[in-house]
Amino acid sequence: PMPTEKQGYTFRKLLGDLHLWLGVGAGLVLFVVCLSGTLYTFRTEVVEAVEADAYRVAPPAGSQPLPASALVASLARAHPESQVTALMVPQAPDRAWTLTLTTRAAIRRQLAEEAKERAAAARGEGPGPKGERGGRGGKGKRGGHGRNHDSQTLLVNPYTGAVQGNVDTALSKFFFGVMGLHRWLLIEGGVGQVITGISTLIFLVLELTGLVLWAPAKLRQWRNWKLWKPGFKVKWDANWKRVNHDLHNTLGFYSFALLTVMALTGLCWSFAWYRDGASALLGAKVFGFRGEQPLLSAPPAAPAATLSADDFLALTARQLPQPGTVYLTLPKGPADAATVYKTPTGFFTLAAADRLTLDQYS
Repeated sequence: PMPTEKQGYTFRKLLGDLHLWLGVGAGLVLFVVCLSGTLYTFRTEVVEAVEADAYRVAPPAGSQPLPASALVASLARAHPESQVTALMVPQAPDRAWTLTLTTRAAIRRQLAEEAKERAAAARGEGPGPKGERGGRGGKGKRGGHGRNHDSQTLLVNPYTGAVQGNVDTALSKFFFGVMGLHRWLLIEGGVGQVITGISTLIFLVLELTGLVLWAPAKLRQWRNWKLWKPGFKVKWDANWKRVNHDLHNTLGFYSFALLTVMALTGLCWSFAWYRDGASALLGAKVFGFRGEQPLLSAPPAAPAATLSADDFLALTARQLPQPGTVYLTLPKGPADAATVYKTPTGFFTLAAADRLTLDQYS
């Protein structure tokens, strides 16, 4: 018989090698990123289940929560060295409210820093975006591991005013570490972010090469449905190698769109050039809120009373009547405005918050 001609190194073979060896190289990082991200997704559910005594309350029959201003005043009396700077009001009546206390010394430092920035901006010396100060590994008070020791967030029973716990527990610290593992592999200085970013880029290459390898090898075969069918199902009665191949092949196809969206959006946390490109493509700055200068309240010429937490919540209910969890940041100084974020609750609701900025005098 005539000897068969040896097939050369084809483009499909090249894609197969890329898919294999890039997967081997980036697989461990991708596994850690995916596993930690999956764990962090269930952070709220796990924390509230394990620490149910702190996060849950038993509403007395026919009763209403105490006024927010009363809870703020109660904590202010118990912690005279601090000021209540934020509170979260859950939609569910059986959940504790969270109130954040910030030391007055830290508030004075922050107000002085903001005054310097406004003065520099008035002179045309624009400061860097606020979002670049602090944060993970940044230069601000929340640099390093991102913990702010100038503040504490307490869980308060809204019906009695009793403090039930502190959100900064061992379990919450564990999940903060999980988030750090997901975002920067717990490697400080920006190196971890670059590693996860490069691994995500490799993952996109793995997806594209995998999709090509999933399809029939030749274009003229694409009209033959029988050649496509194996890619849509798992042959469970085959040997374990075939089952393993089918699981990889089939699940990879069905999850392709979702994984691509996750990878493309996740890159925004790793590379500034990618964020800039995404901002240009979308027509809006990605993470633009981080660089926003806060809106200010105009102090009146004559001394005037400021609105209370109850007033801000009532304004929010009128402006945003839909159900949801409310997060309110209270003014720290005479020129500050209050900021409200309202996040809709329920199954399959949009994971985005409406925001209001409210003048503290009107």
